[in-house]
Formats: sequence, structure tokens, C-alpha cells
Amino acid sequence: MLLDKVLEKENLHDVFLGLGSNLGDRGENLDHAISNIEKRIGEVIATSAFYLTDPVGFQSDNQFLNAVCEVRTKLTPLEVLQRTKDIEIEMGRDSKSKNQIYHDRIIDIDLLLFDNDILDTEGLTLPHPYLHKRDFVLTPLAEIAGEYEHPVLHKTINQLKKELD
Repeated sequence: MLLDKVLEKENLHDVFLGLGSNLGDRGENLDHAISNIEKRIGEVIATSAFYLTDPVGFQSDNQFLNAVCEVRTKLTPLEVLQRTKDIEIEMGRDSKSKNQIYHDRIIDIDLLLFDNDILDTEGLTLPHPYLHKRDFVLTPLAEIAGEYEHPVLHKTINQLKKELD
């Protein structure tokens, strides 16, 4: 029985998800997304405060509310990605941004980090390729995981945030 518990824990992964909303009741949208993440992906271990930010990469009169949550899951990175897409669609998001063309959205859930995995496929890049360039990601991520080391850049989230400031 003890061995089963140890093996079960070995199969758990630490995942950091970035959340953003700039349409409707943004706080409610983030809360709803976090609730769905807990139901479909795994235990939410930590959630940052919600941060009000200006849109990046496009013009809009609507500011974003952003946050990051840490999730412990048994799922693979691609399973996590698919479930985040399902949550977005069910919450009313009709399409993901492509080729860095961004637009207003009710919810955006980005897979930022998955353990210390490095992955580069057509559908998923880990760590998130823009994580270290975006204050709206680094600020909430530093709040809950400042000492976490970026697996490619080999710098802590706090160091990356400081470099960006």
C-alpha cells in the first residue's frame, strides 16, 4: 500500500498555467476557469493574485485581468493542452491567436511550464516561448513560483522578472 502511494506521487506533474480575460466579468471568468482546471486537469496548488494589465500585441479598450495557477496533475502535456482548449471553448472562446495576431477574449489559458520538460512540436512548445518576455505572465508567476528555474534559460522566474523590469 505504501509503495502504491509512492508510485502514485511519482506520476504527478507540476504545471503552471497562465490565465487572462478582457471581456465580460473578468474576475468571474478567471474563477470559472480555475474551477474547471481543478475539475478536469488536477489539484490547484496555488493561484496568484489577479493583475490588471494592458493588452499586449493589439489595440483594445478592454484591459486584461491575468493570473497564474500551479496545478498538480497525472496528465501529459498534450492532454493538459487539450483540456485547456476544451475549457476555453466551453467558456465562449472561438479561436486561439495565430501568428501573434491577438484579439479580445473571454478567456485565455496558456500552458507555461510542465515540470522541467522541454518540448517543441507543431502544437505545443514548452516552456511557453514568450514566458520570459511578458510581464503579465512573469509578475503572477513570480508571486507563486519565484524560485522556479526556467528549464531552457536556467534562470529563476525572479531573475527573469528583474531582467524584464
